[in-house]
Amino acid sequence: QVQLVESGGGLVQAGDSLRLSCAASGRTFSSRAMGWFRQAPEKEREFVAAIHWSGDSTYYVGSVKGRFTISRDNAKNTMYLQMNSLKPEDTAVYYCAATRASGLYYRTDDYIYWGQGTQVTVSS
Repeated sequence: QVQLVESGGGLVQAGDSLRLSCAASGRTFSSRAMGWFRQAPEKEREFVAAIHWSGDSTYYVGSVKGRFTISRDNAKNTMYLQMNSLKPEDTAVYYCAATRASGLYYRTDDYIYWGQGTQVTVSS
């Protein structure tokens, strides 16, 4: 079992930065790929970023490339999403997710564990 808890969301102005954290528990955290998803009001949940279990490979959706950075610290069982140059269209509930054992970081269907979500609101 893997339990995930997000934190760090809030209300900011366009151009500001936020750093989201995902605290994980469970004995297999370090062997799983991790990712961030988001869901805006009345829209489908979408993929944002993912990271290989070792932390040496990452992937980002085109709309956040160059602005967001995903990272993980396996010794601390924690994953991060550094968000810079935030835009109003980034407003959403952000969810931390982890894959099944041996899951691939670039396969969305492999993500089966989810946090409760943290709200990010960017005003213009």
